[in-house]
Formats: sequence, structure tokens, C-alpha cells
Amino acid sequence: MWWLVYFQAIIIKTFTPSQKLVIEGRYAMSTQRHKVFVSYHHANDQHYRDVFENLFAGYHDIMVSKSVQIGDIDSNLNTETVRQKIRDEYLRDSTVTVVLIGTQTWQRKHVDWEIGSSIRATKLSPRSGLLGILLPTYPFLANGNFNQYTIPPRLYDNLKCDYARLYKWNTDPGIVQSWIHTAFVDRDIKTPDNSYPSFVNNRSGERWQ
Repeated sequence: MWWLVYFQAIIIKTFTPSQKLVIEGRYAMSTQRHKVFVSYHHANDQHYRDVFENLFAGYHDIMVSKSVQIGDIDSNLNTETVRQKIRDEYLRDSTVTVVLIGTQTWQRKHVDWEIGSSIRATKLSPRSGLLGILLPTYPFLANGNFNQYTIPPRLYDNLKCDYARLYKWNTDPGIVQSWIHTAFVDRDIKTPDNSYPSFVNNRSGERWQ
């Protein structure tokens, strides 16, 4: 059957109806190397960002790294100006954004800004595909499920509208390349949700709601 060729997935966990399934699987394999921006908590998760880029942009060469260090941006600028500045000045050449999710990733204003800017099309840059990867350090619930309030809220909104997908950490290059390609394809056929209010500052606490 054609759909078995197009999509083969193994469902890892079934969550509550309000949660997106975490899946490991693949659409039809693509050998195309997409331009990837990695969004992550710099203080906590630099190790996993380095492993991710060394493995997949270096050793396995399945993607082109477009990650840069985004400096401080004036929080007094309006939301649309901030998003356009990040998109056109920092993410302009990327086509897929990967969010590495650890213990406190959801708290970081830069992660929120990067997600919001990635899924926003401008005159200079089309929007990017979006996916999240739950790191081994992520605080899973006792039953192995993820807590929607401990992943970035803007990412969660896009899981709900089916623009983004969420996966568990994996070092298999074929699987990760398929995740990236799926996000690349989805950006042109699905509509993102960018309605969540932008972070002004980093946040604290165990969850965003």
C-alpha cells in the first residue's frame, strides 16, 4: 500500500488527547541536506547541541548547520520587529529549526523568539519547518509521557495544530534526516500557530502553566 511506503512510524507513547504523540519514524527517505538552525538552552544543553551538530552536520553529513549565537535584542521592540530581526538577520538562510528540549528549555526567551521567528515568513525569508527533540535530560513523567507545560509553549501550540512534530533523542542519522525532511515538507503544506505572546524575559518555575 502506498501509504506504507510514504510513511512508516512506530508510536512510542500514547498521551492524553491534548498531547501530541511522540513518534519515531520516517517519511520516504530523502538524501537532501537541509539547512538547520538549532535552538537550545545554551547554559544547560551545550553538550547535546555539540553532539547533534558534530554527528549530523559533521560525521554523518546529513544537514547543513546554520546555527549562530543570537545576542541580546532590545526587549522594548515590538513583537513583530523582534521576530523579523531574528528571521532576517540570524535565521535567513535556514529552512528547518530543531529545538533541543532539556530541563529548562521552555524558560528561555531566546528559544521562544527563535521559534516565533522561524515560523514567520518575511519578504526576505520564507518560514522554516519546526520540530522538537526531547533530550535524555528532559524530565519525563513517571509513566514516560512528556508534560505539555515543560516544553516551550509556542512549540506546543504548533504540535496541536500539526505544524511541528516532537521526537525523543536519537543518534541514528537516517531517522534524524527523515525528521528534518518531514519538517521541511510540512512548512509548505501546513499553517503554523504564532499567536502565543512573546516572552519579554526569561521565566522561572517548574512549568509555564
